[in-house]
Amino acid sequence: MTTIGIPRSLLYYNYFPAWKCFFEELGAEVVLSDKTTKNILDSGVKVAVDETCLPVKLFYGHVQNLKEKNIDYLFIPRVVSVEKKEYLCPKFLGLPNMVLNLMKDLPPVLHLDIDISKKNKGFYRKIYKLGKLFTPNPLKTAVAFKKALKKLSEYQQQLLMGYTPMEYLDSLENGSISKQKYDFKDSKKNLDKREVPQKLKIAVLGHSYNLNDSYISMDIYKKLRDMGANILTTEMLSQSDQEKGASNLKKDIFWTFGKDIIGSAYYLLDQQMVDGVVLVVSFGCGPDSLVGEMIERTFKRKRTLPLLFLTLDEHSGEAGVLTRLEAFVDMVRLNKKTA
Repeated sequence: MTTIGIPRSLLYYNYFPAWKCFFEELGAEVVLSDKTTKNILDSGVKVAVDETCLPVKLFYGHVQNLKEKNIDYLFIPRVVSVEKKEYLCPKFLGLPNMVLNLMKDLPPVLHLDIDISKKNKGFYRKIYKLGKLFTPNPLKTAVAFKKALKKLSEYQQQLLMGYTPMEYLDSLENGSISKQKYDFKDSKKNLDKREVPQKLKIAVLGHSYNLNDSYISMDIYKKLRDMGANILTTEMLSQSDQEKGASNLKKDIFWTFGKDIIGSAYYLLDQQMVDGVVLVVSFGCGPDSLVGEMIERTFKRKRTLPLLFLTLDEHSGEAGVLTRLEAFVDMVRLNKKTA
């Protein structure tokens, strides 16, 4: 059976259920890289140039990990755009080329171009071309693609119901979906009526590939829950909620993920549906530096919702992050008592 290696990094947290479904429907076996460790991160740092941001350094490490698993193909899509008139960070556009130029002796790389900003006809041709590697039957490829889209929709619905990507994907890998601990937002109307003793509502905003990798995020979700907080993430807010928040901007942001984060932050600030917000960015990320600055300035100006701004890189220490989280949670509790 043909094996397809998928790095457990970057867009894995956004689209893996769809990718897995597509390749398995075509008769291939999907192989994931191991969960992030210090060795995986260090191997990526050694390959990357100095200006590379943390998520891409980590991606290189996961590619190196897959290289050692004797896979037949490596799947690294070139994702330009996933929405009309919006684009992803340039690192996603050049990812296949960067990997091929920086790393040697790799298995053949499948780099499907995904650019929704253009007409769909060309995209479907690329899907059929990719499918030909596994089956000569274009109908089988079309069915696999349709099922993959359905699987992606189901995944996104689960995130809206209260799962984090990390929790859902781990449960999926283990063969069973566990019941989420707390359905934070099944209905805004009932949110204030719920009685959750001594529980804070903390929004944790940032790129899914930073927050849901428990190694580089230092398991921030678990730390906050251990401190008595319920977690809300960007994925738990609907697109209409995010767009409503982003409508406060004077100009559109053309980075899809950056717009999602800033839209979520502004929406939560307007609605006052959480007790505090933790914003996590990665050092060396251009879009993060702009989006983070805009969010921080707005929160400081309005002074109605506490904000903790965390910047992560490969040198971040767990003790320092834990201390800042503890101080923030204490401040939020004090803020609630005096409100």
